Amino acid sequence: MSTGPRYRFAPSPTGMFHVGGARTALHNWALARQSGGTFVLRIEDTDEVRNRPEWTAGIIDALAWLGISADDPHFEGPLFQSEYAAAHLEAANRLFESGHAYYCDMTPDEIQDRAKAEGTTGYGGWSRDRGLGPAPGSVLRFKVPEGTTVVHDLVRGDVEFDHAVIEDFVLVRGNGTPVFILANVVDDMSMGITNVVRAEEHLPNTPKQQMLWQALGHEPPVWAHVPVLVNEQRKKLSKRRDKVALEQYRDEGFLADAMVNYLMTLGWSPGEQEIQPWSVMEQSFRLDDVNLSPAFFDLKKLAAFNGEYIRRLSVDELVDACDPWLPAEWDRAVFREMAPHIQPRLNTLADAPGVVDFLFLDEPDIDDDSWSKTMTTEYAQPLLADAIGAFETCAWDAATIKATLEDVMGRYDLKLGKAQAPVRVAVTGRTVGPPLFEALEVMGRDESLRRMRNALDRL
Repeated sequence: MSTGPRYRFAPSPTGMFHVGGARTALHNWALARQSGGTFVLRIEDTDEVRNRPEWTAGIIDALAWLGISADDPHFEGPLFQSEYAAAHLEAANRLFESGHAYYCDMTPDEIQDRAKAEGTTGYGGWSRDRGLGPAPGSVLRFKVPEGTTVVHDLVRGDVEFDHAVIEDFVLVRGNGTPVFILANVVDDMSMGITNVVRAEEHLPNTPKQQMLWQALGHEPPVWAHVPVLVNEQRKKLSKRRDKVALEQYRDEGFLADAMVNYLMTLGWSPGEQEIQPWSVMEQSFRLDDVNLSPAFFDLKKLAAFNGEYIRRLSVDELVDACDPWLPAEWDRAVFREMAPHIQPRLNTLADAPGVVDFLFLDEPDIDDDSWSKTMTTEYAQPLLADAIGAFETCAWDAATIKATLEDVMGRYDLKLGKAQAPVRVAVTGRTVGPPLFEALEVMGRDESLRRMRNALDRL
Protein backbone atom coordinates (compact mmCIF):
# COMPACT_ATOMS: atom_id res chain seq x y z
CA MET A 1 0.00 0.00 0.00
CA SER A 2 1.46 3.39 -1.02
CA THR A 3 2.22 6.11 1.54
CA GLY A 4 0.73 8.95 -0.54
CA PRO A 5 -2.90 10.11 -0.61
CA ARG A 6 -5.33 7.37 -1.52
CA TYR A 7 -8.44 8.30 -3.50
CA ARG A 8 -11.18 5.88 -4.45
CA PHE A 9 -13.87 5.52 -7.04
CA ALA A 10 -16.56 3.08 -5.92
CA PRO A 11 -19.26 2.40 -8.54
CA SER A 12 -21.92 -0.29 -8.32
CA PRO A 13 -22.12 -2.68 -11.30
CA THR A 14 -25.87 -2.32 -11.74
CA GLY A 15 -26.09 -0.65 -15.15
CA MET A 16 -24.34 1.43 -17.77
CA PHE A 17 -21.58 3.81 -16.68
CA HIS A 18 -23.10 7.21 -15.75
CA VAL A 19 -21.40 10.35 -17.09
CA GLY A 20 -21.60 11.81 -13.58
CA GLY A 21 -19.62 8.86 -12.29
CA ALA A 22 -17.14 9.35 -15.11
CA ARG A 23 -16.55 12.96 -14.02
CA THR A 24 -16.06 11.88 -10.40
CA ALA A 25 -13.56 9.24 -11.52
CA LEU A 26 -11.63 11.86 -13.50
CA HIS A 27 -11.51 14.18 -10.47
CA ASN A 28 -10.06 11.41 -8.32
CA TRP A 29 -7.65 10.34 -11.07
CA ALA A 30 -6.31 13.87 -11.50
CA LEU A 31 -5.87 14.38 -7.76
CA ALA A 32 -4.18 11.02 -7.25
CA ARG A 33 -1.71 11.55 -10.08
CA GLN A 34 -0.82 15.16 -9.29
CA SER A 35 -0.13 14.27 -5.64
CA GLY A 36 1.80 11.08 -6.35
CA GLY A 37 -1.00 9.13 -4.71
CA THR A 38 -3.19 6.17 -5.64
CA PHE A 39 -6.52 5.82 -7.40
CA VAL A 40 -8.38 2.81 -5.98
CA LEU A 41 -11.16 1.26 -8.05
CA ARG A 42 -13.60 -0.49 -5.72
CA ILE A 43 -16.55 -2.34 -7.20
CA GLU A 44 -19.45 -2.23 -4.73
CA ASP A 45 -20.94 -5.55 -5.78
CA THR A 46 -23.01 -6.57 -2.77
CA ASP A 47 -26.38 -6.11 -4.52
CA GLU A 48 -26.63 -9.70 -5.73
CA VAL A 49 -29.99 -9.13 -7.44
CA ARG A 50 -28.87 -6.26 -9.68
CA ASN A 51 -25.14 -6.89 -10.12
CA ARG A 52 -23.88 -8.42 -13.36
CA PRO A 53 -20.34 -9.34 -14.41
CA GLU A 54 -20.81 -7.50 -17.71
CA TRP A 55 -21.50 -4.25 -15.84
CA THR A 56 -18.23 -4.65 -13.96
CA ALA A 57 -16.40 -5.25 -17.23
CA GLY A 58 -18.18 -2.23 -18.67
CA ILE A 59 -16.94 0.00 -15.84
CA ILE A 60 -13.36 -1.12 -16.34
CA ASP A 61 -13.58 -0.67 -20.12
CA ALA A 62 -15.17 2.77 -19.79
CA LEU A 63 -12.47 3.93 -17.37
CA ALA A 64 -9.79 2.68 -19.75
CA TRP A 65 -11.46 4.59 -22.60
CA LEU A 66 -11.21 7.75 -20.48
CA GLY A 67 -7.51 7.09 -19.92
CA ILE A 68 -7.81 5.71 -16.37
CA SER A 69 -5.74 2.63 -16.94
CA ALA A 70 -5.05 -0.37 -14.75
CA ASP A 71 -1.54 -0.37 -16.23
CA ASP A 72 -0.73 2.96 -14.60
CA PRO A 73 1.31 2.81 -11.34
CA HIS A 74 -1.20 5.16 -9.70
CA PHE A 75 -4.05 2.68 -10.29
CA GLU A 76 -5.03 -0.05 -7.83
CA GLY A 77 -7.81 -2.57 -8.27
CA PRO A 78 -10.38 -3.52 -9.04
CA LEU A 79 -11.14 -4.43 -5.44
CA PHE A 80 -14.54 -5.93 -4.66
CA GLN A 81 -16.73 -4.98 -1.72
CA SER A 82 -18.08 -8.52 -1.47
CA GLU A 83 -14.62 -9.74 -0.47
CA TYR A 84 -14.75 -7.60 2.67
CA ALA A 85 -18.04 -8.98 4.04
CA ALA A 86 -16.37 -10.51 7.09
CA ALA A 87 -14.75 -7.16 7.94
CA HIS A 88 -18.14 -5.44 7.74
CA LEU A 89 -19.69 -7.80 10.29
CA GLU A 90 -16.62 -7.71 12.51
CA ALA A 91 -16.85 -3.91 12.64
CA ALA A 92 -20.56 -4.15 13.44
CA ASN A 93 -19.80 -6.46 16.35
CA ARG A 94 -17.13 -4.08 17.64
CA LEU A 95 -19.63 -1.22 17.58
CA PHE A 96 -22.10 -3.33 19.56
CA GLU A 97 -19.50 -4.44 22.09
CA SER A 98 -18.27 -0.87 22.60
CA GLY A 99 -21.78 0.44 23.22
CA HIS A 100 -21.95 2.49 20.01
CA ALA A 101 -24.69 0.26 18.60
CA TYR A 102 -27.61 -1.78 19.90
CA TYR A 103 -30.11 -4.31 18.63
CA CYS A 104 -33.72 -3.47 17.90
CA ASP A 105 -36.51 -5.96 17.20
CA MET A 106 -39.25 -3.45 16.38
CA THR A 107 -40.94 -3.99 13.03
CA PRO A 108 -41.56 -1.11 10.61
CA ASP A 109 -45.26 -1.20 11.46
CA GLU A 110 -44.53 -1.03 15.19
CA ILE A 111 -42.22 1.92 14.64
CA GLN A 112 -44.82 3.73 12.56
CA ASP A 113 -47.57 3.10 15.12
CA ARG A 114 -45.47 4.34 18.03
CA ALA A 115 -44.32 7.41 16.17
CA LYS A 116 -47.93 8.23 15.29
CA ALA A 117 -48.99 7.76 18.91
CA GLU A 118 -46.23 10.09 20.13
CA GLY A 119 -46.84 12.64 17.40
CA THR A 120 -43.38 12.22 15.89
CA THR A 121 -41.92 10.85 12.70
CA GLY A 122 -39.35 8.14 12.19
CA TYR A 123 -37.65 5.96 14.75
CA GLY A 124 -37.29 7.37 18.25
CA GLY A 125 -34.51 5.22 19.68
CA TRP A 126 -36.98 3.17 21.67
CA SER A 127 -34.80 0.06 21.94
CA ARG A 128 -31.68 1.86 23.15
CA ASP A 129 -31.98 0.72 26.75
CA ARG A 130 -33.72 -2.61 26.30
CA GLY A 131 -30.47 -4.57 26.39
CA LEU A 132 -31.33 -6.75 23.42
CA GLY A 133 -28.85 -9.09 21.81
CA PRO A 134 -28.64 -10.43 18.27
CA ALA A 135 -31.69 -12.43 17.20
CA PRO A 136 -33.37 -13.42 13.95
CA GLY A 137 -35.13 -10.39 12.47
CA SER A 138 -33.45 -7.86 14.77
CA VAL A 139 -31.49 -4.98 13.25
CA LEU A 140 -28.36 -3.38 14.63
CA ARG A 141 -28.67 0.38 15.01
CA PHE A 142 -26.01 3.02 15.61
CA LYS A 143 -26.56 5.05 18.77
CA VAL A 144 -26.38 8.65 17.51
CA PRO A 145 -24.98 10.82 20.33
CA GLU A 146 -26.29 14.24 21.25
CA GLY A 147 -24.68 17.26 19.65
CA THR A 148 -23.57 18.05 16.13
CA THR A 149 -21.18 16.78 13.49
CA VAL A 150 -19.14 19.23 11.46
CA VAL A 151 -18.01 17.93 8.07
CA HIS A 152 -14.93 19.75 6.79
CA ASP A 153 -15.51 19.76 3.04
CA LEU A 154 -12.87 20.99 0.59
CA VAL A 155 -15.55 22.19 -1.82
CA ARG A 156 -18.30 23.40 0.52
CA GLY A 157 -16.39 24.47 3.61
CA ASP A 158 -17.61 23.44 7.05
CA VAL A 159 -21.08 21.89 6.98
CA GLU A 160 -22.76 21.35 10.36
CA PHE A 161 -25.35 18.63 10.98
CA ASP A 162 -27.58 18.58 14.08
CA HIS A 163 -27.83 15.07 15.54
CA ALA A 164 -31.38 15.85 16.66
CA VAL A 165 -32.56 15.25 13.09
CA ILE A 166 -30.49 12.08 12.58
CA GLU A 167 -32.27 8.99 13.90
CA ASP A 168 -30.41 5.92 15.13
CA PHE A 169 -29.67 4.43 11.73
CA VAL A 170 -29.46 0.76 10.82
CA LEU A 171 -26.03 -0.85 10.41
CA VAL A 172 -27.05 -4.48 9.93
CA ARG A 173 -30.40 -5.60 8.54
CA GLY A 174 -32.64 -8.18 10.12
CA ASN A 175 -31.29 -10.82 7.70
CA GLY A 176 -27.75 -10.23 8.96
CA THR A 177 -26.42 -8.25 5.99
CA PRO A 178 -24.65 -4.90 6.52
CA VAL A 179 -26.10 -1.75 5.00
CA PHE A 180 -24.25 0.47 2.53
CA ILE A 181 -23.14 3.10 5.06
CA LEU A 182 -21.32 0.60 7.26
CA ALA A 183 -19.81 -1.35 4.35
CA ASN A 184 -18.64 1.85 2.71
CA VAL A 185 -16.86 3.08 5.82
CA VAL A 186 -15.24 -0.26 6.61
CA ASP A 187 -14.05 -0.62 3.02
CA ASP A 188 -12.47 2.82 3.09
CA MET A 189 -10.72 1.95 6.36
CA SER A 190 -9.55 -1.42 5.06
CA MET A 191 -8.20 0.11 1.88
CA GLY A 192 -6.49 3.03 3.59
CA ILE A 193 -8.55 5.67 1.81
CA THR A 194 -7.48 9.16 2.86
CA ASN A 195 -9.60 11.31 0.52
CA VAL A 196 -13.23 10.83 -0.49
CA VAL A 197 -14.24 12.91 -3.51
CA ARG A 198 -17.79 12.27 -4.71
CA ALA A 199 -21.04 13.94 -5.81
CA GLU A 200 -22.93 16.22 -3.41
CA GLU A 201 -25.88 13.79 -3.33
CA HIS A 202 -23.80 11.77 -0.84
CA LEU A 203 -23.34 14.70 1.53
CA PRO A 204 -26.38 13.85 3.75
CA ASN A 205 -24.78 10.45 4.49
CA THR A 206 -21.46 11.98 5.45
CA PRO A 207 -22.21 12.86 9.11
CA LYS A 208 -23.30 9.27 9.70
CA GLN A 209 -20.16 7.96 8.08
CA GLN A 210 -17.99 10.37 10.00
CA MET A 211 -19.55 9.21 13.27
CA LEU A 212 -18.78 5.61 12.29
CA TRP A 213 -15.15 6.44 11.48
CA GLN A 214 -14.76 8.01 14.91
CA ALA A 215 -16.63 5.25 16.75
CA LEU A 216 -14.33 2.68 15.14
CA GLY A 217 -11.28 4.63 16.30
CA HIS A 218 -10.16 6.11 12.99
CA GLU A 219 -9.61 9.63 11.74
CA PRO A 220 -12.18 10.45 9.03
CA PRO A 221 -10.91 11.00 5.48
CA VAL A 222 -10.73 14.35 3.77
CA TRP A 223 -14.19 15.00 2.33
CA ALA A 224 -15.10 16.78 -0.90
CA HIS A 225 -18.52 16.86 -2.54
CA VAL A 226 -18.70 18.19 -6.09
CA PRO A 227 -21.91 19.53 -7.68
CA VAL A 228 -24.29 17.14 -9.42
CA LEU A 229 -24.95 17.25 -13.15
CA VAL A 230 -28.31 18.57 -14.35
CA ASN A 231 -30.17 18.64 -17.68
CA GLU A 232 -31.50 21.69 -19.53
CA GLN A 233 -34.52 21.81 -17.18
CA ARG A 234 -31.97 21.98 -14.34
CA LYS A 235 -33.11 18.62 -13.04
CA LYS A 236 -30.57 16.08 -11.87
CA LEU A 237 -29.52 13.79 -14.71
CA SER A 238 -31.57 10.61 -14.57
CA LYS A 239 -31.00 7.41 -16.51
CA ARG A 240 -34.78 7.09 -16.85
CA ARG A 241 -35.09 10.48 -18.52
CA ASP A 242 -31.73 11.58 -19.92
CA LYS A 243 -28.95 10.15 -22.03
CA VAL A 244 -26.41 9.46 -19.29
CA ALA A 245 -24.55 6.28 -20.32
CA LEU A 246 -20.92 6.96 -21.19
CA GLU A 247 -20.92 3.87 -23.41
CA GLN A 248 -23.69 5.38 -25.52
CA TYR A 249 -21.63 8.48 -26.26
CA ARG A 250 -18.64 6.31 -27.08
CA ASP A 251 -20.75 4.21 -29.45
CA GLU A 252 -22.12 7.34 -31.12
CA GLY A 253 -18.64 8.46 -32.08
CA PHE A 254 -17.57 10.85 -29.36
CA LEU A 255 -13.81 10.96 -28.87
CA ALA A 256 -12.45 10.04 -25.45
CA ASP A 257 -10.26 13.15 -25.27
CA ALA A 258 -13.23 15.39 -26.04
CA MET A 259 -15.43 13.68 -23.44
CA VAL A 260 -12.69 13.93 -20.80
CA ASN A 261 -12.12 17.61 -21.55
CA TYR A 262 -15.83 18.42 -21.46
CA LEU A 263 -16.54 16.50 -18.25
CA MET A 264 -13.70 18.28 -16.49
CA THR A 265 -15.21 21.68 -17.35
CA LEU A 266 -18.49 20.83 -15.60
CA GLY A 267 -18.27 22.75 -12.35
CA TRP A 268 -14.61 23.72 -12.86
CA SER A 269 -12.70 25.81 -15.36
CA PRO A 270 -9.24 24.88 -16.68
CA GLY A 271 -8.55 28.55 -17.47
CA GLU A 272 -9.28 31.03 -20.23
CA GLN A 273 -9.26 28.26 -22.84
CA GLU A 274 -11.75 25.46 -22.18
CA ILE A 275 -10.15 23.16 -24.76
CA GLN A 276 -7.15 21.79 -22.90
CA PRO A 277 -5.17 18.55 -23.03
CA TRP A 278 -5.43 16.17 -20.10
CA SER A 279 -1.84 16.87 -19.07
CA VAL A 280 -2.76 20.49 -18.35
CA MET A 281 -6.05 19.72 -16.60
CA GLU A 282 -4.48 17.01 -14.47
CA GLN A 283 -1.97 19.41 -13.00
CA SER A 284 -4.23 22.45 -12.67
CA PHE A 285 -7.35 20.82 -11.18
CA ARG A 286 -8.06 22.03 -7.63
CA LEU A 287 -11.06 21.18 -5.48
CA ASP A 288 -11.20 24.66 -3.99
CA ASP A 289 -11.81 26.02 -7.49
CA VAL A 290 -14.89 23.83 -8.02
CA ASN A 291 -18.17 25.73 -8.37
CA LEU A 292 -20.89 25.00 -5.81
CA SER A 293 -23.76 25.27 -8.30
CA PRO A 294 -25.11 22.24 -10.20
CA ALA A 295 -23.36 21.78 -13.54
CA PHE A 296 -25.42 21.78 -16.76
CA PHE A 297 -24.64 18.79 -18.98
CA ASP A 298 -25.12 20.57 -22.30
CA LEU A 299 -25.39 18.12 -25.20
CA LYS A 300 -24.84 20.87 -27.78
CA LYS A 301 -21.68 22.03 -26.08
CA LEU A 302 -20.42 18.47 -25.81
CA ALA A 303 -20.97 18.06 -29.57
CA ALA A 304 -19.08 21.30 -30.17
CA PHE A 305 -16.18 20.05 -28.05
CA ASN A 306 -16.17 16.80 -29.99
CA GLY A 307 -16.25 18.59 -33.33
CA GLU A 308 -13.27 20.67 -32.28
CA TYR A 309 -11.32 17.55 -31.34
CA ILE A 310 -12.25 15.87 -34.63
CA ARG A 311 -10.92 18.86 -36.55
CA ARG A 312 -7.60 18.52 -34.75
CA LEU A 313 -7.06 14.96 -36.00
CA SER A 314 -4.69 14.25 -38.86
CA VAL A 315 -6.27 12.69 -41.93
CA ASP A 316 -4.87 9.27 -41.04
CA GLU A 317 -6.11 9.60 -37.46
CA LEU A 318 -9.55 10.60 -38.70
CA VAL A 319 -9.78 7.68 -41.11
CA ASP A 320 -8.73 5.24 -38.40
CA ALA A 321 -11.15 6.77 -35.89
CA CYS A 322 -14.08 6.60 -38.34
CA ASP A 323 -13.33 3.05 -39.46
CA PRO A 324 -15.62 1.25 -36.95
CA TRP A 325 -18.61 3.23 -38.25
CA LEU A 326 -17.94 2.57 -41.95
CA PRO A 327 -19.48 -0.43 -43.75
CA ALA A 328 -16.89 -3.13 -44.34
CA GLU A 329 -17.41 -3.07 -48.11
CA TRP A 330 -16.58 0.62 -48.50
CA ASP A 331 -13.27 1.42 -50.17
CA ARG A 332 -11.14 3.05 -47.45
CA ALA A 333 -8.93 4.72 -50.05
CA VAL A 334 -11.96 6.57 -51.44
CA PHE A 335 -13.05 7.54 -47.95
CA ARG A 336 -9.58 8.85 -47.18
CA GLU A 337 -9.70 11.13 -50.22
CA MET A 338 -12.95 12.60 -48.99
CA ALA A 339 -12.05 12.71 -45.28
CA PRO A 340 -10.34 16.14 -45.23
CA HIS A 341 -13.35 17.71 -46.92
CA ILE A 342 -15.92 16.34 -44.48
CA GLN A 343 -13.77 16.82 -41.37
CA PRO A 344 -15.01 20.40 -40.67
CA ARG A 345 -18.62 19.17 -40.81
CA LEU A 346 -18.42 16.28 -38.35
CA ASN A 347 -19.59 16.56 -34.77
CA THR A 348 -19.26 12.83 -34.13
CA LEU A 349 -17.49 9.98 -35.88
CA ALA A 350 -20.85 8.32 -36.43
CA ASP A 351 -21.83 11.26 -38.65
CA ALA A 352 -19.25 10.29 -41.28
CA PRO A 353 -21.16 7.52 -43.12
CA GLY A 354 -24.21 9.68 -43.66
CA VAL A 355 -22.10 12.48 -45.12
CA VAL A 356 -20.22 10.38 -47.70
CA ASP A 357 -22.52 7.42 -48.41
CA PHE A 358 -23.42 8.78 -51.86
CA LEU A 359 -19.87 7.94 -52.98
CA PHE A 360 -20.50 4.23 -52.44
CA LEU A 361 -24.01 3.88 -53.85
CA ASP A 362 -24.85 2.61 -57.33
CA GLU A 363 -27.34 5.45 -57.63
CA PRO A 364 -27.90 8.48 -55.40
CA ASP A 365 -30.93 8.20 -53.19
CA ILE A 366 -32.80 11.36 -54.23
CA ASP A 367 -35.81 12.06 -52.05
CA ASP A 368 -38.87 13.71 -53.55
CA ASP A 369 -38.45 16.89 -51.54
CA SER A 370 -34.89 17.50 -52.76
CA TRP A 371 -35.93 16.77 -56.34
CA SER A 372 -38.94 19.07 -56.30
CA LYS A 373 -37.07 21.97 -54.69
CA THR A 374 -34.14 21.79 -57.08
CA MET A 375 -35.00 20.09 -60.33
CA THR A 376 -38.31 21.76 -61.10
CA THR A 377 -36.82 25.22 -61.62
CA GLU A 378 -36.90 26.58 -65.15
CA TYR A 379 -33.12 26.58 -65.43
CA ALA A 380 -32.35 23.14 -63.96
CA GLN A 381 -32.64 21.11 -67.17
CA PRO A 382 -30.69 23.40 -69.56
CA LEU A 383 -28.05 24.18 -66.93
CA LEU A 384 -27.51 20.50 -66.20
CA ALA A 385 -27.18 19.77 -69.94
CA ASP A 386 -24.66 22.59 -70.38
CA ALA A 387 -22.70 21.49 -67.31
CA ILE A 388 -22.46 17.94 -68.64
CA GLY A 389 -21.07 19.23 -71.91
CA ALA A 390 -18.52 21.45 -70.18
CA PHE A 391 -17.47 18.77 -67.69
CA GLU A 392 -16.76 16.27 -70.47
CA THR A 393 -13.58 18.08 -71.54
CA CYS A 394 -12.34 20.15 -68.57
CA ALA A 395 -9.51 19.07 -66.31
CA TRP A 396 -10.84 17.02 -63.40
CA ASP A 397 -9.78 18.78 -60.23
CA ALA A 398 -11.96 20.70 -57.78
CA ALA A 399 -10.73 24.17 -58.75
CA THR A 400 -11.23 23.59 -62.50
CA ILE A 401 -14.62 21.95 -61.99
CA LYS A 402 -15.76 24.97 -60.00
CA ALA A 403 -14.43 27.43 -62.58
CA THR A 404 -16.13 25.46 -65.36
CA LEU A 405 -19.51 25.58 -63.61
CA GLU A 406 -19.05 29.29 -62.92
CA ASP A 407 -18.55 29.81 -66.64
CA VAL A 408 -21.74 27.87 -67.39
CA MET A 409 -23.85 29.67 -64.79
CA GLY A 410 -22.94 33.02 -66.33
CA ARG A 411 -25.36 32.20 -69.12
CA TYR A 412 -28.23 31.98 -66.63
CA ASP A 413 -27.49 34.97 -64.39
CA LEU A 414 -27.30 32.71 -61.32
CA LYS A 415 -25.19 32.75 -58.21
CA LEU A 416 -23.03 29.73 -57.50
CA GLY A 417 -25.32 28.37 -54.77
CA LYS A 418 -28.28 28.06 -57.12
CA ALA A 419 -26.20 26.94 -60.09
CA GLN A 420 -24.59 24.04 -58.27
CA ALA A 421 -27.86 22.82 -56.71
CA PRO A 422 -29.02 20.68 -59.69
CA VAL A 423 -25.53 19.19 -60.03
CA ARG A 424 -25.38 18.42 -56.30
CA VAL A 425 -28.77 16.71 -56.24
CA ALA A 426 -28.01 14.75 -59.40
CA VAL A 427 -24.70 13.46 -58.06
CA THR A 428 -25.22 13.21 -54.27
CA GLY A 429 -29.01 12.95 -54.00
CA ARG A 430 -29.26 15.77 -51.47
CA THR A 431 -29.40 19.54 -51.32
CA VAL A 432 -26.70 19.89 -48.65
CA GLY A 433 -23.52 17.97 -48.03
CA PRO A 434 -19.76 18.13 -48.28
CA PRO A 435 -18.03 20.54 -50.67
CA LEU A 436 -19.46 19.71 -54.09
CA PHE A 437 -16.44 20.20 -56.29
CA GLU A 438 -14.15 18.15 -54.04
CA ALA A 439 -16.83 15.42 -54.01
CA LEU A 440 -16.96 15.44 -57.82
CA GLU A 441 -13.18 15.16 -58.01
CA VAL A 442 -13.15 12.17 -55.64
CA MET A 443 -16.05 10.48 -57.42
CA GLY A 444 -14.36 10.84 -60.79
CA ARG A 445 -15.50 12.24 -64.13
CA ASP A 446 -17.17 9.11 -65.50
CA GLU A 447 -19.37 8.38 -62.48
CA SER A 448 -20.23 12.04 -61.96
CA LEU A 449 -21.32 12.47 -65.58
CA ARG A 450 -23.27 9.19 -65.50
CA ARG A 451 -25.32 10.40 -62.56
CA MET A 452 -25.87 13.81 -64.12
CA ARG A 453 -27.06 12.23 -67.38
CA ASN A 454 -29.45 9.96 -65.47
CA ALA A 455 -30.91 13.00 -63.73
CA LEU A 456 -31.21 14.80 -67.06
CA ASP A 457 -33.04 11.82 -68.54
CA ARG A 458 -35.42 11.85 -65.59
CA LEU A 459 -36.11 15.54 -66.19
